[in-house]
This record gives sequence, structure tokens and C-alpha cells, in this order.
Amino acid sequence: MSSMNRYAIPPPKYALPPQELLDDLCSRFVLNVPKEDQQSFERILFLVEYAHWFYEDNSVENNPSLKSLTLKEFTSLLFNNCNVLKPYVAHIDDIFKDFTSYKVRVPVTGAIILDQTYERCLLVKGWKGTSWSFPRGKKNKDEEDHSCAIREVLEETGFDVSKLLNKDAYIEMIFGQQRVRLYIVAGVKDGTLFAPLTKKEISEIAWHVINELPHANADVISRGSTGLKLYMVAPFLASLKSWISVHPPRVSPRPNRPAKGLTLWKARNSSGGSSTTDYQMSRTVADVYPYVARPSRSFRNFRFDTGPILQAVDAAFSS
Repeated sequence: MSSMNRYAIPPPKYALPPQELLDDLCSRFVLNVPKEDQQSFERILFLVEYAHWFYEDNSVENNPSLKSLTLKEFTSLLFNNCNVLKPYVAHIDDIFKDFTSYKVRVPVTGAIILDQTYERCLLVKGWKGTSWSFPRGKKNKDEEDHSCAIREVLEETGFDVSKLLNKDAYIEMIFGQQRVRLYIVAGVKDGTLFAPLTKKEISEIAWHVINELPHANADVISRGSTGLKLYMVAPFLASLKSWISVHPPRVSPRPNRPAKGLTLWKARNSSGGSSTTDYQMSRTVADVYPYVARPSRSFRNFRFDTGPILQAVDAAFSS
């Protein structure tokens, strides 16, 4: 054994969230909500997901000894340790599988933001992944497409597109069972400041030269010729260029511009999931109440009765 291995520092040990914290998260995000949001598993799982975001963004950030958990790990932990969810532990695998399937059917909207010359588009990169996309996200319940696009772009880039967005100018595609609509927002000035308003969701924001981005093909699905993962960008490029060809920009192209992309904002230590002080606010509560599609089998005929649990809590505090 080498001396280096003999004296190697062991990896840090991370603790699971204590029962007190799990009870608080369950009470705050599952019990303390309108009753209509406790009537189906798909809504309960969105509430659990929001509790997971809070745990990762606040609890882990303020106490680095706590273990960072995937949504599935956190869901299992919450169901196994919270009295309100324990009756359904036996079905947790089916519930989570149906929830995952449900999420990919929720419509997504966002925006393709173009600069003043229409030469570049704005892309964002996820917090932990390496793929780029146009800023976009899932619709909330009863939310209009353009309203969702405005909200999601603001959350992911800090830029309000409401005054530039044309409801009739969009590109729409279907991926599996999911509809994705991206509004074309053209003419954004070079000096515009961008920074996400959500924690640990976006790691980088950059202008990318449209003509340098490869169109959809087998190679682009995994890694484009530029070295960027663009599987959610490439399918829209042909339609985007067609739109630009019939909507010429008011500002002429600039031949002296750099051919490469330009990073506008980048988080610190994002690859490791560490915190960054560049964020200004956390995810919005509206994310908990999504668009409601046809429920899966595990969600049907579900009734979540919190009455006995709340009575037991009242009795415990009054004794």
C-alpha cells in the first residue's frame, strides 16, 4: 500500500434528514395546502417535489452535512417517515412511475430569444446537466401558453419578454406525448442583462450564433459538431431559419462580430451542485400546481383524508 493511499482522506459522510425536518417539510408542503390539492397523487407528488426543492435549496445549503437526494430518494424517505403518507408506502414505486409518466405529458412553453440582428439566440444550460435549451418550462393548471412562456423565461433568465412576445409567432413541436411551444421573441438588445431568478436550475446563459448550431440529426442528439448537447434546440432550427427568412431584422448583420457564442451569466460551482450567491429568489409556489392531464391508473379514485391526522396532532398539543 502506498503512503498516499494509507493517509488518504476518507470521503465525507452525509446524514439523512432527521425526523423533525421531515415532519416539518411534510406539514409545510403536504398538509398546509388547499384541500383540493390533496385529492390526487399527481398533485401530492408535485407538492412532494416542491418540498424536495426546498430541502435541496435551503436545508442542504444551510447544513452541508445533510445528504443531497434525488427526487425518488426524497419521495421514498418522506413516504416512509411521515404518518400522513405511510399508508401508501406499499405503492410508492407505482406512484412515482406514474408521476414521472404524467410529467412528460404536461405541455411546455418558452421562448426563442433573438438579438437585434437575428444572428444569435439565447440558450440556457441546466444546473447539473450539460445540455442546452431555449428557456422554457411546464404549464401550470389553467395557465395560458403565452403566460407560461413569460413566467418561465423570467424565472430562468431574469428577462421580461411580455412586451416583445407576439402570441401568433411561435414554433410548436411534439416530442413523444409532450407538446412544446416556443414563442419567437426578436430584437433583444446586446446590453440586456440576464440572470436566473431561481436557485440551482440554470448554470449558464449565453448567446449562440444560429448558423453555428447544427440541425437535428443522429449526431446532434448526443453531441453536436460544436461540442454542445443540443437535442432540445436542434429540432427547432429549420423552422426558426424559415421564420427569419420572411421576417428580416431591422438591424443589419455585423460582419465583425465574433463567430463563437458569448456567455452572459454563469453560476459559480454549479457542476458540483454548490450554492451560488448570484440568485435572487427561489422557485415560485405556482410550480406546485401544474397543468392537469388525464391521470394515470395509480391516481384514480384517490382520497387523501387528513382529518384524523390533524385531530391527533391537536390532541397531542393539548395534552
